Amino acid sequence: MIKLSNVTKRYDSASAPVVDGINMEVGAGEICVLLGPSGCGKTTTLKMINRLVQPTSGKIFLEGKDTDEFDVVELRRRIGYVIQQIGLFPNMTVEENICVVPLLLGWDKAKARRRAAELLEIVALDPGIYLTRYPKDLSGGQAQRVGVARALATDPAVMLMDEPFGAIDPINRELIQDEFLRIQKQVRKTIVFVSHDIDEAVKMADKIAIFRGGQLEQFDSPDNILARPASPFIAGFVGADRALKRLRLVRAGDALSACGCLVRVGESGARARALMADHGAEQIVLLDAADKPQGYFTSAQLQSLDGALSAAHALPMHSTANTRDDLRAVVSSMFAGGTSWLPTVDDDGRFVGYVSQARIVDLLRVPAREHA
Repeated sequence: MIKLSNVTKRYDSASAPVVDGINMEVGAGEICVLLGPSGCGKTTTLKMINRLVQPTSGKIFLEGKDTDEFDVVELRRRIGYVIQQIGLFPNMTVEENICVVPLLLGWDKAKARRRAAELLEIVALDPGIYLTRYPKDLSGGQAQRVGVARALATDPAVMLMDEPFGAIDPINRELIQDEFLRIQKQVRKTIVFVSHDIDEAVKMADKIAIFRGGQLEQFDSPDNILARPASPFIAGFVGADRALKRLRLVRAGDALSACGCLVRVGESGARARALMADHGAEQIVLLDAADKPQGYFTSAQLQSLDGALSAAHALPMHSTANTRDDLRAVVSSMFAGGTSWLPTVDDDGRFVGYVSQARIVDLLRVPAREHA
């Protein structure tokens, strides 16, 4: 969808380039986050895509077409733009703010108003409440959602976002990020996104581009950047806790150990002991006829149990993991429960296997694409 070919920007022919020979491609429907220290060239790179800044040399392509061949107005119609300050017009209602660009493009007023209501629903704001409100009546998070809705008004294929969540407090930022990812699953835009926050990038991005001194130091998936930083600078930039950051990228369903070590209600304690011995396990999960966990047994506890096992005999489980949970949440639950393993269930509550600390350590040794 977007391709930068040897793109360079100098503001003065005698000075060093602000952006120096950038080559990168962003696929359709991907979120690409531009990262790096202040003054590294990431915002200039973003603005060159829609020609708010004119490249000194190199080519930028949108859907395979050189952006030099677009009329500037036509190019910007095809690209939504969201900035940190949002830029809502204070004297206009939310509806009027969202309708600005559609009306400038000649949409009839009824169509533009329908689009505004539709977009407020997409960004989880009730049109009946918010269409007639003014920016001064909105919280920072609500205003940011309206800014996203306005950028989506003409259904552009591409969105550029310059630190859109930077002015929001940490608690609401997390909520807005989650909401934005939900919206993205629905609208599937190609997004280039400037941020200073490596955690935000790991959470949001399909690809991360890390800049330094105007040059692109590494362009790769979040998992590969965290697992195999290309230089000492990248390693330092992403942080010494990069292995822990990777926990966000792996789901419990991708970290399962074999689930043969289990026993069902009505089976004997002797069978449970035999299974634990075969698997070298210290505990075994008890399932009912619907494969739903009813508790667990330790090897010590089973020494005195020989008859049919029931939920009344089992130790209660403090928690289970869902296959869709990320490993950060799983590890947090393990620590809270003081255990090194967690039974994992599907969306119907059926047991599908275990996630163990040993398995997580094994997964973190290599990038996700190399997992067995």
